[in-house]
Amino acid sequence: MFTLAHLSDPHLGPLPDPKLIQLFSKRILGYLNWQRNRSKIMGANYLEQLVDDMKAKAPDHIAVTGDLVNIALPLEIEGARTWLEDMGDPENISVVPGNHDAYVPGAVRKARTAWWPYMCADEADSAPSVDTHSEATFPYVRKRGEIALVGVTTGRASGPWFATGRVGSEQSKRLRTILDQLGEEGLFRVVMLHHPPFKQATKWHKRLSDASRVRTVVKRAGAELILHGHTHIDSFEEIDGPNGPVPVVGVPSATSAPGGKKPAARYNLFKIEKTDNGWTCHMEEHGFETPNTPVALMRQRDMVIPKA
Repeated sequence: MFTLAHLSDPHLGPLPDPKLIQLFSKRILGYLNWQRNRSKIMGANYLEQLVDDMKAKAPDHIAVTGDLVNIALPLEIEGARTWLEDMGDPENISVVPGNHDAYVPGAVRKARTAWWPYMCADEADSAPSVDTHSEATFPYVRKRGEIALVGVTTGRASGPWFATGRVGSEQSKRLRTILDQLGEEGLFRVVMLHHPPFKQATKWHKRLSDASRVRTVVKRAGAELILHGHTHIDSFEEIDGPNGPVPVVGVPSATSAPGGKKPAARYNLFKIEKTDNGWTCHMEEHGFETPNTPVALMRQRDMVIPKA
């Protein structure tokens, strides 16, 4: 049995003091939003408690589906690298960027460089090529036994008041090829991306603009599980695959305090096991129910996933 943990959207704080010139962009809106709202609902030590509880469960691997930072300041990006190092070895943690990690043009390239050991393929060089566009290094593939983790980027710099994502045609083509190959190998394919790919997942200005393209790829090539963040809510949806529905699972922000408008901080555990007819996947949701209480098991779900 392979145990995969999933958390997302830690939006690591506190926000470092930006230089004035760094606010001459969309960052000014994010900075004000942090001061007025996010610092209040993403404070305390809920993230630390959540990670400690998750690590105590000794998962075989951890998937982090984006938005490690808030407005992609250089100090935030470096701080996120330190947080990842504290959480564990790059061999055991896989990351994909979110829209906040790509908050302004050039930010996602800096994040890729800083977080490279956590979001590169198994056979990748020790450092990313400076001449390679960041999107060209996605999707990446990491194989852990019979589990294949496929990291997709949807993080793109967008205009003020927008939080959209996009996969793009070239990355979609590579994703189709990769999923076909992994399916032929009989592996359990976990697709990680930040923006959810199912219909009406978010408001228009926060959507994955080419979600239909992702759904088409999965319908033709298949996948066993899709993990995402972005919405800051717990969700379980399905999209069509060649052998039946494919589960699409979202998780609340890992720093969201109990009692707010969105669900409190949570992580999911997936216990994956191969059977004669395909796979079984036991899902557990762990998080906070009320303030000043420890992390608790909140809900469980069993999935039977047919053989590709």
